[in-house]
Amino acid sequence: MSTAETEVVDLCRELIAIDTSNYGDHSGPGEREAAEYVAAKLDEVGLEATIYESHPKRSSVVARIEGTDPSRPPLLVQGHLDVVPADPADWTHHPFSGEVADGCVWGRGAIDMKDMDAMVLAVVRQRMREGRRPPRDIVLAFLADEEAGGTHGAHWLVEKHPDLFADCTEAISEVGGFSITVNENRRLYLIETAEKGLAWMRLTARGTAGHGSMVNNDNAITELAAAVARLGQHKFPVRLTPAVRTFLEEVCAEFGIEFREDDVEATVAQLGPAASMVGATLRNSVNPTVLAGGYKANVIPGTATAQVDGRFLPGLEKEFFAEIDRLLGPKVTREFIQYLPAVQTEFTGGIVTAMTQALQAEDAGAKAVPYCMSGGTDAKAFMRLGIRNFGFVPLRLPPGLDFAGMFHGVDERVPVDALQFGVRVLDRFFDLA
Repeated sequence: MSTAETEVVDLCRELIAIDTSNYGDHSGPGEREAAEYVAAKLDEVGLEATIYESHPKRSSVVARIEGTDPSRPPLLVQGHLDVVPADPADWTHHPFSGEVADGCVWGRGAIDMKDMDAMVLAVVRQRMREGRRPPRDIVLAFLADEEAGGTHGAHWLVEKHPDLFADCTEAISEVGGFSITVNENRRLYLIETAEKGLAWMRLTARGTAGHGSMVNNDNAITELAAAVARLGQHKFPVRLTPAVRTFLEEVCAEFGIEFREDDVEATVAQLGPAASMVGATLRNSVNPTVLAGGYKANVIPGTATAQVDGRFLPGLEKEFFAEIDRLLGPKVTREFIQYLPAVQTEFTGGIVTAMTQALQAEDAGAKAVPYCMSGGTDAKAFMRLGIRNFGFVPLRLPPGLDFAGMFHGVDERVPVDALQFGVRVLDRFFDLA
C-alpha cells in the first residue's frame, strides 16, 4: 500500500474534525482553520500555498504544481472546504469526530467533499516527496463558501484573482466519479458533465392594507398564497438534455432495461437508488420554501413575501422563467436571492480518455458515463473563465450504498477502501490528463 493510501484516511478524518459549517452568512466558524491545515500540509512537501480571504475567516487556498510540458494548458483541481451544518443528536457517530467505524470514515463532509480534499492532498504530498511531476501544470484550489453558492469563495476568486486560473482549460471537482454496481464484474462510474441552473427567488405580493374584519378583495396574502400554490403544484414537462439522454441510454443498456422515451419516468423508476437523483434532472423544477406575511391576526398586511428554490436544465432557462412568470400572474413580482447559470460540457476529449483509462486500470469492470447533476457546484464560477468542468471524485462503492442520499443527510460516511481506490485513480489520472 502506498504512502498516499495510508495517509488519506487520517487526512480525511482530520479535515472532518475541523468544523467548517456554512450557515449561509458569516456566523459560522468559517474555513480559516481548514485552509491553514491544507496550506501547512502542502508547505510540508515544498509546495507553496497561498491563502486568500474574502471576509474574515472565509478562506480559500490556491497552489500550483509545475508540469513537465509548459506548452500544455493547466488542469484545475478544485474542491470546497465548507460543509452544511449537522446536528449531533441525529447522528450515529458525532458529525465532527471523523470516526472510523464499520470500514468507513464518518462525519459531515465525508462525501461532500472533504474526501476529495483528502485524496488530492494525499496524492500531491506523495508525488512531491517522490519528485514526480505531472505532464501539465496542476492548479489546486481548496475553496470557501460553496455550500452557499460560492459568493465568498470561487466567485470571489474568479472576480478578484482571475489570473490564478486564467490559463486553465479544464477542471475536475465534485459530484461524480462514484460507482453504481451493475453486477460483480461491471460498475458504471458517473462523470458529471452538466448541472442545473439555480434561481433562488423572493416573491412579493402587494395589496391593500386594512382591518381584518372588513371585506378585502385586494389581499396580498391571498394573492401570494395562490401563486405559491400554483408553483408548488406545477409539473414541468420532461426535457431530455444530451447528458441525461446519454446517461439513460448507457444505464438502460447495462441493466437490460427498456428505455421508453414515451414514459421516461417509468424507465427511471427502475434504476434503484439512482432513481431520485436522475429523476430530478428530467425537468425544470421549483419548490416553495419560505412564507412570510402579516404581523397581527386582525390586520390585513399590505405586502406578503415568499421564497422559492428554482432549478433549470441547461438550454432551458428562457423556457423556465417564462413559465414561472405565467404561474405567478400579474400581481406577484420576483427578484433573485441567488442566481447561478446552468453548466454543460461534452463528454469528449483527452481528459475523458484519461479518466476512463485511470478508472479501468484500477477496476477492469469500470465504464465511465456522463450524467447531469440536479444541484450546483463551483463549476458555475469557473465556467465564467471558459473552463470545462467534470465531476470526478473516483470512488468504488459497495452495492446498495445510498450514496446520493448522504449528501447533506445524516450519517454521512465514505468507505475507507473507496478513499484508497480514489487515491490510486487520481495518481494515474494526473499522469494521463
